[in-house]
Amino acid sequence: MQYDVVVIGAGYAGLAAGLALQKAGKNILLLEARNRCGGRILTEYFSEQDYTDLGGQWIGPGHERMYQLAAEFGIDTFHTYDSGKSTLLLNSKIKHYKGLIPPLPLFALLSLDRAISKINKLAKTIDLEHPYQSPNAAKWDAMSLQDWMNSQMKSETARKMFAVATEAIFATDASTISFLHALFYIKSNTHLDFLMNVNKGAQQDRIKGGAQSICFKMAAALGDTIHYEKAVTHIHQEDSKVTISGQGFSYTAAHCIVAVPPAVSTEINYIPAVPSNQWQLMKASFMGTVVKCYAVYDRPFWRKEFKNGLVAAPDELTSVVFDNSPFNGSKGILMGFSLAEKAKQLMQHDQATRKEIVKASFVKMFGPEAANIEYYTDKSFTEEPFTKGCYAGMFPPRVITELQTSLATPFHRIHWAGTETSTQFNGYMEGAVRSGERAAKVVILQS
Repeated sequence: MQYDVVVIGAGYAGLAAGLALQKAGKNILLLEARNRCGGRILTEYFSEQDYTDLGGQWIGPGHERMYQLAAEFGIDTFHTYDSGKSTLLLNSKIKHYKGLIPPLPLFALLSLDRAISKINKLAKTIDLEHPYQSPNAAKWDAMSLQDWMNSQMKSETARKMFAVATEAIFATDASTISFLHALFYIKSNTHLDFLMNVNKGAQQDRIKGGAQSICFKMAAALGDTIHYEKAVTHIHQEDSKVTISGQGFSYTAAHCIVAVPPAVSTEINYIPAVPSNQWQLMKASFMGTVVKCYAVYDRPFWRKEFKNGLVAAPDELTSVVFDNSPFNGSKGILMGFSLAEKAKQLMQHDQATRKEIVKASFVKMFGPEAANIEYYTDKSFTEEPFTKGCYAGMFPPRVITELQTSLATPFHRIHWAGTETSTQFNGYMEGAVRSGERAAKVVILQS
């Protein structure tokens, strides 16, 4: 039997592509290597009503498709808790503050403010469809984000705070990514303030029941077109068909949509080979490194002290913290991000030790009550062969302008989806959904 389309990967991109194709009356098959849907989205229940989102979790203004999907499947969203003051833990001193920018010495504050304004201004000049054609593309691609930060901020404190923000946004060290890619990512997600903010920002809302709950509904709507535990190893294209195979299975289709991260898609053998420039671009894309660390308490005790649970702590292994409690505050849940090099450091310890490290940090931030953890869990996707990291694929310097192609460029009957291929909201669930729908639309037009 020949399918119209075989989709590889049942994360948001693959599920969105599958639903769009199904709606168009296509005969489809969706292959997922894991035994579950969701990809980088994973909701884990630790009691009947309480859960942690171990992967992606937030949506914000502009994430129209995610809000529409939630509404379509009868799933509510709720505002990330941000009432009260945020906390800065810097040089072993605690300060509380309102707004986005923490209380820093005047020189550091001005330096930080100027750098944020400047990077936003530069990001506006980027051509999202062809970043390598942007003015100054070669110059910006030749330098790392760190190089730019060093040239802009003389204040070490300002650089430290800017680094906390960029690590939280990119989940990699600023020295590892191209400044051009950083600008592309910022523009793709509106501006830097949007990426950093809760209210009117990328962290504004959460999905009731967890971010994977929409995936489950999408998967249910696709029914038995999804086959789990099917890791694709080979894609063989001929003039009129494409054969997708792995251990113990082989399917043919008129088209194929590969909806997995570029770092994962390069483990598939393609016959004929993917064009050199595009292959090199896929190979150069590396995944961020992040550990989400969750501490569950009997109640959100910090709220009674008018703290919102948001912390910036440049010197801690969990350098950014959010209040991740349920919508009704029935439990207190703090979620700490351990990012980039710090994440690698943290993952060298076993879970019991990681819990102690995180607990010690939270006690510094929130006082002795933070030691009374009822339940602890953490998650790194770096260890997962079908993801290799989170949040998304990043580009090192000198790749984008040298190769001058896009991750989304179709290769005959193969189409690419996944948040990395999206020009809008790249790196987010919204970008993933849009990419799946874009790939499906191209296939529908071609068939």
